[in-house]
Amino acid sequence: MATNVLDNIDLRRLGERLQQARKKCGMTQADAGQVIDAARTTIVAIEKGDRRIKPNELIQLARAYGRAVSDFVRSTPPSEPFEVQFRAAYRRNQAEENQIKPSIDRLEELCRNYLELEQAMDAPLPRNYPQEYEVANMPIEAAAESIAIAERQRLGLGDAPIPLLRDILEQSVGIRIFYLEMPPKYSEVYSYDEQLGGCMAINISHPEERRRWSMAHGYLHFLAHRYKPVVDFDGQYQRIPESERLAEAFPPYFLMPTSGLLSRFNDMYRTHNKFTPTNLFTLAHYYGVSIEALVYRLEGMSLVPSGTWERLKDRGLKVRQVQQELELEDIPRRTDMVPIHYQHLAIEALDQGLITEGRFSHLLGVDRLEGRRIAEEMREYSSGMVEPVMYIDLLDLHQA
Repeated sequence: MATNVLDNIDLRRLGERLQQARKKCGMTQADAGQVIDAARTTIVAIEKGDRRIKPNELIQLARAYGRAVSDFVRSTPPSEPFEVQFRAAYRRNQAEENQIKPSIDRLEELCRNYLELEQAMDAPLPRNYPQEYEVANMPIEAAAESIAIAERQRLGLGDAPIPLLRDILEQSVGIRIFYLEMPPKYSEVYSYDEQLGGCMAINISHPEERRRWSMAHGYLHFLAHRYKPVVDFDGQYQRIPESERLAEAFPPYFLMPTSGLLSRFNDMYRTHNKFTPTNLFTLAHYYGVSIEALVYRLEGMSLVPSGTWERLKDRGLKVRQVQQELELEDIPRRTDMVPIHYQHLAIEALDQGLITEGRFSHLLGVDRLEGRRIAEEMREYSSGMVEPVMYIDLLDLHQA
C-alpha cells in the first residue's frame, strides 16, 4: 500500500512536508542523509521533489523526525510550521525564544488537533472572515476606530459590550482560540495560514480583563496584518512599529465603542450631576475592561481630566478592594483551554469510536481520569437536548 501511495503522490508537496518536519526537529540535510545512508544532495533532491523517496526511506525519516508516515502522505495541503513563521518574522534573543517556544509549539499542536477532529467528523469550523482591512496612509486612531465600527456592524454587535468575546471570535468569525500557560509577561500568540486559518493563544494566568484585551489586540492583527505572526509581550519594542501601534489602538474602540460609552457616561453623569468613582468602577465592569483602560479611554474622549489615572494611582487606589466593597462580581471567565466546538467534536469522535479514551484525554490536555470525568459530564449535558428535528428548527429560526 505504501508503494502505491508513493507512486501517485505529489513529490513536490511530499518534499515540502519532509523539509518542514526536518527543520522543526532541528536536523540538517546532512543529518537526514545519515538517517537513510545517503548523501546530503539526495535529501536536497527529495525535498525539491526531484527524486522519488523509497518506502523504507520515508519510514526511517518519519521515525527520525518524530512523526507518523501518514503525516507526509495525507491529502490535505501542507502549511508552514509555526516555529518557521515566527523565526522568519521576529528577532528575539535566545532566552526569550526559549521562554515562548513551548507555547508556540503547543498552539500549533492544538490547532492541528482541531483540524484533525474537523476532518474526522466532517464538521469544518465556519470561516466568516472579512477581507483584510487596508490601512495604509491612514492615521492610527482613525484607522483603529474605523475597523472597530466596521467589525461591530459586520458581526451584529451594535454599540453594546461584548461579554462573551472569546465565543464571538470563535463561533461568529471562526478563529481558533486556546488559553495556554505562558510566562507572565507574554499576553498572546497569533498566527495564520490558509489551512489552519486564524489561530490565537491567550495567557490563561492573566485576569479576564487583560485576556479580553489581548484577544482584541490579536484580532486586529488578524483583520489588518493577517499573514504576519505575532508574539505579544511586555517591553519587546524599543521603537513600536506602526502595525503594533494600530493593534494597541484597536481594543478601546472595539470593546468600548464611542457612541455606547458616551451614552452610558451621560446617563450616569445626569443622575448625580457628576461622574463618581463608583460610576467608574461600575462602567469598567459593564464593559469588562480594567479601570486603567476605561480611564484612559475617557481621558481620550475628554470626559475626565487628563492625568486622572495617575492621580488615582498616587492616592493608592486598591482596585480589587473597591470592587469587593461595591459587590461587583468578577467578570465571568472561561477557564477551559480548548474551544467549546473543539470539545464537542472530541466527545462525538470518542462516542463514535473514532478515537480512544486516551486520545480524547490528550486532545483536551488532561489525564485519563479527568478526561473520563469531562466525557461523562458532556454526555450528561448532551442527553438533555431536544430532539434532532426540533434542534434544526430552532437553529433555522435563530438564523432567520
